[in-house]
Parts: sequence; C-alpha cells; structure tokens
Amino acid sequence: MPWLFVLIWSTGFVVARLAMPHAPPFGFLTLRFALSAACFVIWIVVVGAKWPKGRWQWFHLAVAGLLMQAAYLGGVWAAVKSGLGAGTAALLVGLQPVLTALWLTRSVQSRGVSSVAARQWLGLFLGFAGIGLVVWKKLGGEVTPANLAMATVALLGITIGTLYQKRFLVPCDVRTASTVQMVAAFFVCLPLALLESEPMDWHPNLILAMAWSVGILTLGGSSLLYLLIQRGEATAVTSLLYLVPPCTALMAWALFGESLTLLMMVGVALTVIGVALVVRRPTK
Repeated sequence: MPWLFVLIWSTGFVVARLAMPHAPPFGFLTLRFALSAACFVIWIVVVGAKWPKGRWQWFHLAVAGLLMQAAYLGGVWAAVKSGLGAGTAALLVGLQPVLTALWLTRSVQSRGVSSVAARQWLGLFLGFAGIGLVVWKKLGGEVTPANLAMATVALLGITIGTLYQKRFLVPCDVRTASTVQMVAAFFVCLPLALLESEPMDWHPNLILAMAWSVGILTLGGSSLLYLLIQRGEATAVTSLLYLVPPCTALMAWALFGESLTLLMMVGVALTVIGVALVVRRPTK
C-alpha cells in the first residue's frame, strides 16, 4: 500500500502543471473539493459507512483537512500557477520527511539519540544542499520569493497536518473522515476563489486534470494517506516519499520539457540521500 500511495502522489505535481494554464488555483481546488466530497457522500450512502463520533473528532478532522488539503494543495497549486516548475515544487515539498523525522526525534527520548541526531543533521545538510543546487540558477526566473513562499506554506501544511492527524485523530471510516476534510478545505478555499478574476477555461487538459484529481488523487491518494497514518504506517510512507521528487522531475521533463540538467540531477540525488539519512531507522 505505501508504494501505491507514492506512485499516485507523484502525479499530483504533474497534474497541477497540466491544469494551471487553464484555471485559477483556488477556483480549481474549490471545485475539486466539492466534487470529491460529493463522490465520498455517494460512496458513504451506498455502503452505509459510519460517521465520526464526538464533536472533537469532527473538529480535529477539520483542522487536519485545512492543513493537509487547503494549505498543502493551495500552496502547491498557487506556486505552480506563479511559475514554479512541477519538479522544483516536488523537490521543495519533498523536505516533509526531513521535518517530520527531526520533530519526532526531538520529541521522543530513546537510547542512542545523539548518534541518530548527528546522522540526521548530516542528512538535513545534504537535503538543503541538493535543493540549493537545483534552485540557485532559477532564482529570479522560475523561482521567485512569492512562489517560494507558497511552496513553503505547502511544506508546512503537509508536515504539521501529518503530525496533527497522527496525534489527535482516532481510527474511523476513511470515507466519512475524508468527507469532513474535503468540506473544511472547501470553505477555506471558497473565499479565495471568489477573489480570483481568471475564468475557468475548460480545455481538455483541465478536464483531464480535474478527473484525475478527484478520482485518483483524492479518492485514491488522500484516502491511502489517511489509512496509512491511521494504521501506524506513517514511517513507511515517509521513507518512500523521497522517491517523489525524482519521479516528478522525470515526468515533468517528459511531458512538459522542464529542464533536467546534470547539475539538477546531482542536486536531486543529494536531496534523496539526505532525506534517506534522516528517515532511516538506526540499527540496533
């Protein structure tokens, strides 16, 4: 299941690149959340899935939805709309496993913390060095302060959202939980969508992106992520997430002609090694 999740997740940045020439980011996401929630409701009615119990569970689901849907997707799609390449966006957000692992290491007292911390700091350095190699030549061009800030919002949203969901949510049906998250994200993105003046251009690429976003990324990818975190397999997902940036970079190069120079490949490799060092469990 973790491998299937990573394969699906890798397409998210490519789909954003496919759709953004034809739609405003928050207008697209608002419609995506509405359609996703509607699909989940139909699924719930057909199978008779049970809704979460307790208002605090609903509250925690809504907060997780704001972070992992509205903040994460809003940041990524707005950054891509502002000119950030799909491969670069995936690489920046790909630091999520690093931040998660460092937070968990500092939060849990265990034997051998000092050696683990040293290895993780080395991984953190390599990860940022790799990103620096990829990004520095693009500063002022593809990478701007605005889209870099949006990508940072996405990075913080997915990182804090994953930790929050693991900490506060109790096991419940993934379909009803996802519906609550989609509705919460919808109401956050709707006011932002109303501020956008660009109309939706229903180009075939936009229709394909919407269908893939709702049917595969939300109903498939987001549901798998929720299940994996709920079942305690967040570490397995985190360990595989460092494969997303190189996969996305290759897809973006093949589909959109985004640059893939030797220097960029070295930077991606350094980042992958750095993240792997951070998330690797210490040997006993």
